[in-house]
Amino acid sequence: MKKIYKKRKKINIKYNYYKNYKDIKEIIEKRYNILIGLITLIVIILFINLFYIQIVKKEYYQSELKELTLNTILGSTAPRGRIYDRNHKLLVDNEPVRVIYYKKIKNIKTKEEIDLAYKMSDMLDINYDKLTENMLRDFWVKNNKEKADKRITEEEFQKLEERKITDDDIIKYKLERVTEEELKAYDNRDKEAAYIYYLMNKGYSYSEKTIKDENVTDEEYAYVATNYSKLKGFNVKLDWDRVYMYGDTFKTILGTVSSSSSGIPSDLKDYYLNKGYDLNDRVGVSYLEYQYDDYLKGVKNTYEIGENGEKILIKEGKRGNDLVLTIDIELQKKVEKILEKQLLQAKREPNTKYYNKSFVVITNPKTGEILAMAGKQILKKNNKYKIYDYTPGITTSPVVVGSVIKGASHIVGYNTGALKIGERRYDACVKLAGTNLKCSWMPLGSLDDISALKYSSNTYQFYTALKVAGAKYYYNMGLKVDEEDFNKYRDTFKQFGLGVKTGIDLPIESVGYKGTSENAGLLLDFSIGQYDNYTPIQLSQYIGTIANDGVRMKPYLLKEVYDSSKKSLTSVIYTNKEEQLNKVETESKYLKRVQQGFKEVLKYGGTGSGYIDLKYKPAGKTGTSQSFVDSDNDGKIDKETISNTFVAYAPYDNPKVTFTVISPDIYYNENGSNYQTNVNRRIVKEVSNAYFELYK
Repeated sequence: MKKIYKKRKKINIKYNYYKNYKDIKEIIEKRYNILIGLITLIVIILFINLFYIQIVKKEYYQSELKELTLNTILGSTAPRGRIYDRNHKLLVDNEPVRVIYYKKIKNIKTKEEIDLAYKMSDMLDINYDKLTENMLRDFWVKNNKEKADKRITEEEFQKLEERKITDDDIIKYKLERVTEEELKAYDNRDKEAAYIYYLMNKGYSYSEKTIKDENVTDEEYAYVATNYSKLKGFNVKLDWDRVYMYGDTFKTILGTVSSSSSGIPSDLKDYYLNKGYDLNDRVGVSYLEYQYDDYLKGVKNTYEIGENGEKILIKEGKRGNDLVLTIDIELQKKVEKILEKQLLQAKREPNTKYYNKSFVVITNPKTGEILAMAGKQILKKNNKYKIYDYTPGITTSPVVVGSVIKGASHIVGYNTGALKIGERRYDACVKLAGTNLKCSWMPLGSLDDISALKYSSNTYQFYTALKVAGAKYYYNMGLKVDEEDFNKYRDTFKQFGLGVKTGIDLPIESVGYKGTSENAGLLLDFSIGQYDNYTPIQLSQYIGTIANDGVRMKPYLLKEVYDSSKKSLTSVIYTNKEEQLNKVETESKYLKRVQQGFKEVLKYGGTGSGYIDLKYKPAGKTGTSQSFVDSDNDGKIDKETISNTFVAYAPYDNPKVTFTVISPDIYYNENGSNYQTNVNRRIVKEVSNAYFELYK
């Protein structure tokens, strides 16, 4: 049995071995077949990809390879896009300018640069009126290195090694020790060379420095162009300058562009370098040129550097995209002329010593489009008045606006229950403990909420403010208010655009001035526009919100952007859509009461009677405020003045336009005369007529 068992065991082992061997062989064959399949698939994929790259996309990859291996450079800043008004009238264009420039080559020595400066002074007619004594001293030091070095004592060199003084101190000593006789020895040729040397080395070391870009003659241009290889860094190019088709009209807000000689200004360097600009690029540096630089900048030419160093144009650049603004330049011209005329006239009237500027803003209340905006300032120099543009003050100069904000104050009263529709009150002075009497401009008798606006009652608003603070008035009462009482007003005012940024598309905007005191009497002052201060653009947004049934629109100047590579103004690439910022939280019936009151203001007997012709169906509000100036420029506010403001819209049944006119400091009482110029009223009258002549 044992022999049989052993024999069977051997047979089983052999069988199992054979079976296992067969199974392993089958597994290996399967895996081998799978591996062969994968290899075949990979080969097929590789073949397809190679076919796609080498046959189908051959031209594309050849082009890419060529571009990657090309030795290319970009040309100078391309011309910027044009700027037009809303009616497609050209405002800003480019004009070609011939430029002679210098770009420092590597390892050039100071002596070589000085020799070049003299050489160029012999060939170019350079105006060196801006040459300063310090520039001339620096030129002498660079031109007389050994002499200048000898004027530094061993003791001073020792201090430099001991780090008690710096290299800048050594340079300063050298400049100071150039004698007057040595400077006087320089003739006109030396001075011209000194100025050219200064231009060659100012700014960023290896950026292009403009040597001459005005009145470059054919001979000068041709000389440099044909001899640039011998002039070690000097060359010529065709550049451009901005040209303003309407002169100075609206020019400040259109903005400025850096020059070819300065490139990116140092204060904007980080901003523009982070956006991929080069240091010598010409960029927008203020207002709309800065705000919309991304649209206005052009695309530079691309050049291949040939074997002999010549530049071969391989990709032509293009002018920047064109902007169309919301501004009507014809209306803008009229507004600016009106302001200039009225400023001069007002300065011939009594008590206008401190009056020196006025502002006008005209908008479409339904869209937020600004049709015209202008500020002008008048200053006396050499016994003559000169007028300067002050339009940026529309977004940056807060003013005491006075009674024009009483519409918003009414809404505060309605919303808090401190004022009822039709509520009658008797206009009498208010006296709080510790304050002077607070009165209206004259006794106005019994008034309701509409007539209180029509006749601009102060005490009507005072009673509302007292109720907002939870107080019941009696003569000489004590009153305590807190921040919450002020915030009831401020929170509502913000919904009209007062005390917050309007969102206008300009790089600088002020939020105005917010008072910090919580004196009880100041709450009453706040309600009549005599505490917090607001900018003209905020006041414009305020009246636009009232005209637009409580909808606050974002004001804007950019209307559309057009592709400059297409036929002029045919291909729109961007449209600035009107933007609703918020809706005033109040009931429609309350807004209608304010609108009705504003209609009454401009009717016969109202404080705005005669400001705008009634045939245009105007509605609005006047404002007179106490303001203060620094009369002797000692940094202290010391003189009380009167300021005038005005806001309006028309027609009241379908508003299409708003007017905001502000004239600060039109009156001061110093010599006993009560005469007050009506310059603000005259401006309103002429500006509104100018608008309706254009938009009948």
